[in-house]
Amino acid sequence: MTSRLFPFVLALLLTMAATPSAIAATEADYKAAYAAAEAAAKEAAALRHQWTTTVSTLSAAKKAADGGDFDRATAAAKEAEALAKASIYQAVSEKEAWKAMEIR
Repeated sequence: MTSRLFPFVLALLLTMAATPSAIAATEADYKAAYAAAEAAAKEAAALRHQWTTTVSTLSAAKKAADGGDFDRATAAAKEAEALAKASIYQAVSEKEAWKAMEIR
């Protein structure tokens, strides 16, 4: 019976070892996440397609970091990067999508 459980226990242990633990974000984590978000936001702005939610989320990240809450600041910066990348995707896809529209 125990030989049947071994693969499952082994898989569980390997999964637990590979999963990052809930470690508090550091200022360096925040700065890296903010830099990535800021770069994506600048790219979206260059495409003239920057979402206002990206700007406000970047502002919230900076405010949280100024208050010393690097967990929340890092999370907000990552969210801002995702928003910026989504706006870039939208800008690029809409640039070509109009060609497929049928004029009636």
